[in-house]
Amino acid sequence: MTAAPVLDPQRTALILVDLMERVVALPLEPRKGTEVLSVAEELAGAFRAAGAPVVLVRVERSSVAEQPPGSGLVPGLVTDGDLEVVKHTIGAFQGTGLDECLRERGVTTLVFGGIATNLGVESTARAAADLGYGLVFVEDAMAAFTAAEHEASVRLDFPRLGTVTSSSAVTFG
Repeated sequence: MTAAPVLDPQRTALILVDLMERVVALPLEPRKGTEVLSVAEELAGAFRAAGAPVVLVRVERSSVAEQPPGSGLVPGLVTDGDLEVVKHTIGAFQGTGLDECLRERGVTTLVFGGIATNLGVESTARAAADLGYGLVFVEDAMAAFTAAEHEASVRLDFPRLGTVTSSSAVTFG
């Protein structure tokens, strides 16, 4: 991991992926979903305090009449002013208007956390990189179904797309 760049709150958004009750409750590695949630909540608080946008992404299955229990974001995670994005694919950009919402706010850098590291987070990050955003990955704000999947994203893929750091290194200038 490297030191995070000093972030401009006017040009940076926090993207938290799939912090839904049923997802946070799954057996995850290298940390529990509740640990990811705790770090994500701290990050969201810091972003809100700095006046930077917080984007909370959740998935809905298009092929079912009713979503499974626990498909909403963890209660209390969303506050007034946050942007909630409902995706129907693995990543959060396809067909959601997320790019347009971020561009309207002048956002050029995205800071990522969520579950699963190698699925929703990585898919969203790859699309963001293709769209020209600067990327920061908060390793301790993520988990996957196995430690190996998490580590492959964090050690192999994410460094090619942006900066991998810890929550304690995220600062605003």
